[in-house]
Amino acid sequence: MPWCIRSEIREISNQAQEIHDDIRNGQLLIHAHAQDGHTTVAVGTYLHRGGKSVYLHGEDHLRQVADTFDSPAKALLAFEKVHSAEMRPGPAPLTDTERAAIEARSVFDVTTAEPEPRPKPETVPVYLADAGDHDALLDTFLDTHGEFEKWQTWSDDTTHAIHESQTLRIERVHETPAHETAWTVAAYETPVSDRTWHLTATGATPAPVLQNLLIHLADGDGWDAVIGAVDERTVTTATQPLTEAGWKHTLTGHGIRWTSPDGQAGVRFDPLTAQDPQNTATWTIWAGPDPDRPTWTITTSPHTPSSLLASLSEALAHETGTRQAQADREHGARLAASAPAAPAVTASRPTSRSH
Repeated sequence: MPWCIRSEIREISNQAQEIHDDIRNGQLLIHAHAQDGHTTVAVGTYLHRGGKSVYLHGEDHLRQVADTFDSPAKALLAFEKVHSAEMRPGPAPLTDTERAAIEARSVFDVTTAEPEPRPKPETVPVYLADAGDHDALLDTFLDTHGEFEKWQTWSDDTTHAIHESQTLRIERVHETPAHETAWTVAAYETPVSDRTWHLTATGATPAPVLQNLLIHLADGDGWDAVIGAVDERTVTTATQPLTEAGWKHTLTGHGIRWTSPDGQAGVRFDPLTAQDPQNTATWTIWAGPDPDRPTWTITTSPHTPSSLLASLSEALAHETGTRQAQADREHGARLAASAPAAPAVTASRPTSRSH
């Protein structure tokens, strides 16, 4: 870096150190690496920062984020397109500098018992992924989409993201228990008309699923409600990705259900409620061992755009996410069980504008 001034060298090195620490601490999961000339490149996904995927270039103090992606699938596809011949799974071998640093630290650890290694996060179907940080996900969305204004209630319990057209509104209720509604999306034909469709998601909904939803809303071309009665064509369009992925299609007392091959997730359409535009559960997306005891759910009204439902179906059928290893999940569950119950939060009309 002979062309950099001293402050720039420090900044580049600090960024490289942060990437190294995130990888070492299991916060940045590396999917694959490759040799690119005289240096190493890699692709991975953060388990925080909204779950973004990154393309890394360089080694040691020169490692940097060269590109970002919305999902691990897109990142891996772009990486394979450029480095298919040299691509190898997992992180790259340690560099000489990294090995030397480990040996230097070990000198001071001779009399200290080594802690048990932290289990690495596992890659799972997106519907089994951890909930992640929903607040960070919303903050990232607002930072990158200036067409949405941020509003908060007087108590700061609830944040509203309102599109500049005033016809799409996203409500995020903070500190929500896993099985209660944490997100509500509502669309309107005009700023003063009744709702045309709405959607809710519970607090344990995986961050990658919510990210897919927010990306679709930001595109701005999938808000139009289904006009008229929900017919067979609408249902087929919304669920075609599931059918093509081999999800089991059955008729139940509640309507039509599509179940994942592992039985851990499903999508249900209830035709009996499709006649009421304000019904909250014509479509239900869930994950868990039993649809009556779901880990998380998304419910939508009958006129929810079929393109939005198809986008969610595509994510459920093909995308992946990460979750903590079993031991960490059980420890987290015990802590949650012993913690006092969170107070109920009631959404109210936005009264103050943050920017």
